[in-house]
Amino acid sequence: MSCNKKALAALIGSIFVVSATQAMAGASAKAMADTCAGCHGTNGQSVGPATPNLAGMSEGYFIESMQGFKALPKGATHAEDARPATIMNRIAKGYSDEQIEAMGAYFASLPVYKAKVPHDPAKAKTGAEIYDKGCAKCHDEGGALPDDDAGILAGQWLPWMEFSMADFKSGHREMPKSMKKQVNKLSDAELAAVLHYFASQQ
Repeated sequence: MSCNKKALAALIGSIFVVSATQAMAGASAKAMADTCAGCHGTNGQSVGPATPNLAGMSEGYFIESMQGFKALPKGATHAEDARPATIMNRIAKGYSDEQIEAMGAYFASLPVYKAKVPHDPAKAKTGAEIYDKGCAKCHDEGGALPDDDAGILAGQWLPWMEFSMADFKSGHREMPKSMKKQVNKLSDAELAAVLHYFASQQ
């Protein structure tokens, strides 16, 4: 076999290996993501009410969330969790950083899913006005834009959003500075209205 033919054969072989590796990595990511279906629904489309939709979530936000579940708070010497959870802290600790990144890429590749969430239309209308004034900068497109890395809130289950806000306000979960500034301006009724607005997005 000539040198040129050998080089061509090597190139074709390397392309095949890379393609096969990528295919395996993709299948593995989906297989790992499928294990989330019991709580978060098939393809990250939650049937609610206490677990969020993952479909379309940005890769960065997914990774940040999972690392939050895995992490220890500053100064902690035992298995306290940086982000409160009922079971996600134990689940997240079972995945490597590479596996979390692969799952994040998989969920980010899916279309954003908005559940049909029961909500109060009157509260949602009030919440829309509050959203426009204080929330739209970070939660763009009615909370449906994954690229802002603030998490998808549009069409998320209302009880889950209420639990999350309670964790933020109680200090059990650290609130981003920009969010804290806006939240502190609102009454409980106004916050509830904003959550109903996000729940109303279809």
